[in-house]
Amino acid sequence: MADFDAVMWDFGGVFSASPFSTVATLGREKGYDPDRFFAAVFGPYDLDGDHPWHRLERGEVDFMGAREEIMALARAEGMEADPIELFTRMGEIGGGMRQEVVAVATRVKTRGFQTAIVTNNAREFRENWTKSVPVDEICHAIVDSSEIGIRKPDPRIFEHALAALGGIDPSRAIFVDDFEANIEAAEALGFRGVLMKDDYRPALEEVERLTR
Repeated sequence: MADFDAVMWDFGGVFSASPFSTVATLGREKGYDPDRFFAAVFGPYDLDGDHPWHRLERGEVDFMGAREEIMALARAEGMEADPIELFTRMGEIGGGMRQEVVAVATRVKTRGFQTAIVTNNAREFRENWTKSVPVDEICHAIVDSSEIGIRKPDPRIFEHALAALGGIDPSRAIFVDDFEANIEAAEALGFRGVLMKDDYRPALEEVERLTR
């Protein structure tokens, strides 16, 4: 009998290039301290606060409104930061979807595991990102922060995902994400966390091992 019943996947940084690595690269190219640049764009991402990016991911503001606020915050810190530039660079650096991750996620679902995508995202992005991968082949449910008004690392988003998959016990669930604080939040509930880095092969190998 398998030790787990469910696998939950983040989207950005798992199926696609990490926005966190990209924003650090972009900040260094501009001659800024990468941590300050990151904070201007994303705020303190290990917390759930009132930064415009956090409010965007909770569906409280639209993308263009958040963009204007972020650009103003960055200018106040002596920096230029445009989220549109960030996503353009993500496409250039990432080279599209990570087909190896898609393949593993497809196999996991085929093996009979309950599967979900649990993502901090913006409403305006949903149509595009859900078309970029074969959603029906890799997950049974999508838990989108901008739709439910809760974003990682708030533990309620993981509780929502467990319920969406039929009331899975958290100790029987695996969660894959590229941000350590999100992994820690899931593990605090009992999940088995798998941290995916820019070299995503070790994380995929761990998921394969845990779901065989």
